[in-house]
Amino acid sequence: MATRPVEAVGPLERGLAVLRAVVAGEGGRRGVGEVARETGLARATVDRIATTLTVLGVLRTEGRELLLAPGAAGLGNAYLDSCGLPALLGPHAAALAERLDEPVSLAVPDGDGVRFLAQADRRRALAFAFRPGDLLPAERCAPGALFAADDGRPAGDDGFAARVREARERGVAVDDQLIEPGLVSVALPVRDPAGAVVCAVSVAGHTRRRDAATLESLALAPLRETAAAMETALALGAVPSGEAPVLGAVPPGGTPGPETAPPRETPGPGVVPPGEGAWGAARSGDVLKEELGAGFLRSLARGLDVLRAFGAVRGPARLTDLARLAGLPRATARRSLITLCHLGYVREAPGGFVLLPRVLGLGHALLSALTLPDIATPHLVRLVRTVRESASVAVLDGDDIRYVARVAGSRLLHIDIVVGTRLPAYATSMGRVLLGALPEAERDARLGRIVPEALTPRTLTGPGALREAVAATAERGFGWVEEELEEGLRSVAVPVRDGAGRVVAALNVALGAGRCAPEESLAVLLPQLRETAGRISADLAAVGRHAPVPTA
Repeated sequence: MATRPVEAVGPLERGLAVLRAVVAGEGGRRGVGEVARETGLARATVDRIATTLTVLGVLRTEGRELLLAPGAAGLGNAYLDSCGLPALLGPHAAALAERLDEPVSLAVPDGDGVRFLAQADRRRALAFAFRPGDLLPAERCAPGALFAADDGRPAGDDGFAARVREARERGVAVDDQLIEPGLVSVALPVRDPAGAVVCAVSVAGHTRRRDAATLESLALAPLRETAAAMETALALGAVPSGEAPVLGAVPPGGTPGPETAPPRETPGPGVVPPGEGAWGAARSGDVLKEELGAGFLRSLARGLDVLRAFGAVRGPARLTDLARLAGLPRATARRSLITLCHLGYVREAPGGFVLLPRVLGLGHALLSALTLPDIATPHLVRLVRTVRESASVAVLDGDDIRYVARVAGSRLLHIDIVVGTRLPAYATSMGRVLLGALPEAERDARLGRIVPEALTPRTLTGPGALREAVAATAERGFGWVEEELEEGLRSVAVPVRDGAGRVVAALNVALGAGRCAPEESLAVLLPQLRETAGRISADLAAVGRHAPVPTA
């Protein structure tokens, strides 16, 4: 690494070191003491960094352990949004996967490795997947040979050198079980209008279905068509011609000057609406500093704000725009950029600064593997500690709801339901929330085929009454069921939304109906439910911005 610049921001350097140490732990989990030993930082320093990153939603804590939190996905999302490749090329990869019935991946060079950006999967019992953010050695995968052939880097062992020569001559690379037994793939380069390789598209398969030669024979022609379509998309897309080559990480070059372009009041044509980040709606660093005092490292938060600001700009970003998007003085943003360049997360390029795929190494692959239950459960734990009642998340499954996450309450008398339980949607608060979120025509068709059964004397069974109850639930934004599923059981539910605002699940609290008056339950529970649903929805938006989050 180059000599440390005198203007580098120490708290930002140390904060990213702590984050990397946590990511390196098993499943993105590390004890505070272990992080201190690995980073060489004082325990008190790690505690302050952990406090800051926890407030920002990048980490969370369980006892004396630090865990990667879904909010950290905002860092990797900034790169994926800035480079624009998943948005521009992802649909073509998905179409190829559908055509060949095999997984298709996009990858970029990252130093001596290959970083995967996206994968269009196929559902099979024998499945494999490269998660966005996964890093593979260049010499052990097909894209690595393509990138080495393009940039002229010296190959390592004789086998890799031969594959690089073949890739240079043929314009195609094959992985015949280099990564693991049974896995084969074929890759082609995707070039920008200037002819530089910006990424590789690869089709993967398993030798149980076809060997490497058969896969190449089957996939090469469709791959060529797809690569050509991707190159057309790049030419017509928002990434300026000639700028895409800087998507691959290279040794940081130089440091940013006082200003990289003449200041202007409004962003240029490269600026696009920012994505949902880890703490996009959070209180400002100044407010948090005032509230938390010495426990909050404002310069660390500001540095991460600058990093995330790249997500609002397609292609190279100017210092002026990054400072404006992060809400910081140019001098402050410049120091953060100097630090990020020094650490290899950013490089200076013609027209501004470019975020590099190394940012995906800050936990993006781990977060890409999270499911809805993984994301929801920590929030359910917090909710149950507050209200002392059982809380659950469910999804619509046919005419039923299916519980996908649940935390039991702390009272002696609590509702005994386990994950996987199915209940009729018409008689549950979560079911009415989920039914109410359906398009009107689909909702009417669904309710038209349901034949309600009187589970208790209070169950709504008349078609008209049920339709009115579901419509009322949709209009007021929460579900309420009083002793319709089971006598003595009361339930309140609210919707959980994804990043596009679609209702994908429902969150509820269930309690004994005789514990207090209905109005009291609603006054106490509804604000807590809405706040928790908002937190779950924000995490879903961050984790699911570039890949769908499985419901189980």
